[in-house]
Amino acid sequence: MGHPVSEASSQKMPELPEVETVRRGLAPAMVGARISRVTLRRPNLRFPFPERFAERLEGRRVLDLTRRAKYLTAALDSGESLILHLGMSGRFDVAMPDGSNLSPGDFYLDGALGVPKHDHVVMAFETGATVTYNDARRFGFMDLVPTQDLERCRHFAAMGIEPLSEALDGPAIARLFRHKITPLKAALLDQRLIAGLGNIYVCEALHRAGLHPAMPAGALAKPDGGPTPKAKKLAKEIKAVLTEAVAAGGSTLRDYARPDGQSGGFQHVFRVYDRTGFPCQARGCTGHVSRIVQGGRSTFFCEVCQVMPKS
Repeated sequence: MGHPVSEASSQKMPELPEVETVRRGLAPAMVGARISRVTLRRPNLRFPFPERFAERLEGRRVLDLTRRAKYLTAALDSGESLILHLGMSGRFDVAMPDGSNLSPGDFYLDGALGVPKHDHVVMAFETGATVTYNDARRFGFMDLVPTQDLERCRHFAAMGIEPLSEALDGPAIARLFRHKITPLKAALLDQRLIAGLGNIYVCEALHRAGLHPAMPAGALAKPDGGPTPKAKKLAKEIKAVLTEAVAAGGSTLRDYARPDGQSGGFQHVFRVYDRTGFPCQARGCTGHVSRIVQGGRSTFFCEVCQVMPKS
């Protein structure tokens, strides 16, 4: 029986591994390079561009390119940072000085993917590289904030901990979820608690940890507030799933050729996501993948090895 791709290949918001993949693709063109010219082909994306946006970028050198949750941040030598968010259909096309081209935002999207009329921002660098932002739906945005105020700016001030950082562990999950009766999946998707987790990877991590997506999040904390063994397991599996997905280039990216010539893409190794009716892949499990709807979004899990705990 083949692997289904109907839901996984439809329009999806890029999640943390996809954004990290884009960051790695942009870094060679941007980090250390000076921006020579910025062309804005419209006055806004999701929001209007900041005042004097092009002027504040031109002549500035990009010191670093990092990721915060599902956002990219480029630190500039002006003391400001450029914040980039892909929205649902945002992508970057990179033209390098050696003539090579890269599309580190080549996602599974609709027929408008990469159409030149959706090239809204073009950044030319003194090195000869060009980075073009294309966004058919214009749900992405760009902003400029003082670098020293980055963590306190309106985009990041209410964000939770990074799931790939040392801050995420069993005790952190117990502390964040203690006393919460919210379904576990909803708590994991709450960006105020853990920033950057999305639907695909939460489903996958919950399956690996053997946790029911509808169980109360607070069940992962002991009465004294300490972590249960399952809380520790969940923290470990979240990091494992995200790390594997980053290595594969994400799940909502189109197939790409890795350096070894093989096709890449984490969507080919989903254990539960978009696999309704398929056998559970957990060792020794005889169950099949089920689908329920939580908060208007599909949740995929195994009813046999992801059992709702008794109250």
